[in-house]
Amino acid sequence: MYLILALIGAISGALIARKRKGKVTDILHYAFVYALAFGLLGLILTVIADRTII
Repeated sequence: MYLILALIGAISGALIARKRKGKVTDILHYAFVYALAFGLLGLILTVIADRTII
């Protein structure tokens, strides 16, 4: 689950940076930060789901 959210975060971050007319480094930076944030959120949601099911 967290890998899927990290991929969604990377894509959305890259699209946001491209929409703001960012350079390649800006696009990569936004993609990385959004992937990190969404991946962390996915990890937390995975742990919560795992703890409530078991």
